[in-house]
Amino acid sequence: MNKIASTELILNPDGSLYHINLKPENIAENIILVGDQNRVAKVARHFDSIDFETQKREFKTITGTFKNKKFSVISTGIGPDNIDIVINELDALVNIDLGKRTIKKAHTTLNIVRIGTSGSLQRDIPVDSFVLAKYGLGFDGMLHSYDCEHILEKEMEDAFIKHTNYSIRKSRPYIVKNSNILEKKLISNEIYSGITGTAVGFYGPQGRILRIPIQDNKLNNKIDTFNFKGIKVTNLEMETSAIYGLSQLLGHHAVSMNAIIGNRISLKFSKDPYRAVESLIKYTLNKLVE
Repeated sequence: MNKIASTELILNPDGSLYHINLKPENIAENIILVGDQNRVAKVARHFDSIDFETQKREFKTITGTFKNKKFSVISTGIGPDNIDIVINELDALVNIDLGKRTIKKAHTTLNIVRIGTSGSLQRDIPVDSFVLAKYGLGFDGMLHSYDCEHILEKEMEDAFIKHTNYSIRKSRPYIVKNSNILEKKLISNEIYSGITGTAVGFYGPQGRILRIPIQDNKLNNKIDTFNFKGIKVTNLEMETSAIYGLSQLLGHHAVSMNAIIGNRISLKFSKDPYRAVESLIKYTLNKLVE
């Protein structure tokens, strides 16, 4: 079996993965991803016990137990580029023998759930509500670096590109489905669902204008009005599509949960976004152990 070169899989002197600073024994198979490193402790304070904690750069991890189930909560930082690092290195922890630098014969599947914040793109999805992403719509282009055609929702992509007259100078938007298994665990009557858009930036890429004109100042409206067989784009953030794409390619389950802290249509913002996030954390953890 061919060994993976040290330039391709980089380890720290102690044998941990280069960016996330973790060894295989440090993580659970149930992973909670958050963007903000300060949110890691906010999730972990619900744990009944804590077994391990580390941080390198923006990548902070706490592993512990919640209601007899082991979880690792990990901060990714912002954006699809960081997701590329975190998902690949998490997979390497469970599916690559780091000592031998060879791929393991037996595959381990991780359950990956993002808990994040987002802005709603539909007037009827109010602030402080929760959205589960049935699909991730990626504007970032990151996934196109991989052999990914077989996991993409091409009919939906083509319909979106036609509806928005999407610029050919940008990366082709891609759409990936979530994990049905995790969706069934987390969905309920109080949860909205649809397509979560993943932007490559916060300002221009999400239609915000400060001092620089944007390429298509009507794009957000065209995104809001997209409807594919009754499925709409519910919200816009910066990680979901990358999580879905890499998880599918690597054989993991993934779903993204977002607390809506702003409504881009009504221009309303949550009066207490921290409370909304705390409620989503409690909801998600309890659903995952049912």
